[in-house]
Amino acid sequence: MELVLAPLNFTVLHIRESRPHNPLFQQELDELNENTVGQIIDAGHNAALVPCNDLSLEQVLQIVDAADAVLVMGGEDVEPSLYGRTSAYPGGGHHELAADRNHVAAIQHAIATRTPLLGICRGLQLLNVALGGTLIQHLENADAHRSTGNDPFVDTRFDSIASGLEDDLSAKATHKCTHHQAIHELGKGLQIAAMSTDDIIEAVVHESAPVTAVQWHPEHPHTASSQLRALIQRLAMQCQAASGVVPELING
Repeated sequence: MELVLAPLNFTVLHIRESRPHNPLFQQELDELNENTVGQIIDAGHNAALVPCNDLSLEQVLQIVDAADAVLVMGGEDVEPSLYGRTSAYPGGGHHELAADRNHVAAIQHAIATRTPLLGICRGLQLLNVALGGTLIQHLENADAHRSTGNDPFVDTRFDSIASGLEDDLSAKATHKCTHHQAIHELGKGLQIAAMSTDDIIEAVVHESAPVTAVQWHPEHPHTASSQLRALIQRLAMQCQAASGVVPELING
């Protein structure tokens, strides 16, 4: 049997639509964002891709209120001042303070209103910071989590995963990662859902709110149709649970 869910409105928050200072990175992020929107639409839902760098706080809160579910996507490192650190660290690069503040506000508002939320890569790190957590600013084994070659992604596997999340987090698969930061001190209310074989937190869930975040990129073109689709289905089921609507079952 197959679950039939009414179409939902997914808002996909990212940073900006152009990066004249780094067009190649913009191209990489555009592909990942397009894969995300495509999978949401293929799953029978609506998707709005929203750049947050120029939004006001009021606009951010209105966008979250209008959404059935929110996704927070990847990008540059989180602004260090938001978690009490300085920008003097290896590979610090460019930061996007305005977008970070808007994303933090969106995350906090989604949790307060119990709007289902999914964070991906930087989205996981922003979730942690939004809830008072801190980040490892540069992994000692960063080369195990991102490549400096033409393909920035490397394969990562889980060492442990929370019971009941195996299917939603594609536990048996390899996962595409490209990051040099990770969760250090866990934010308030977050629980570890998966760990990598080198003890990096790969996924978290919230203890009471419908919030999930992953450190890898399920929206990678090689995995989007399986790994991201599973997470979209998780968001959709959380939306249905929040609304009290029981999905219809049909014979497949």
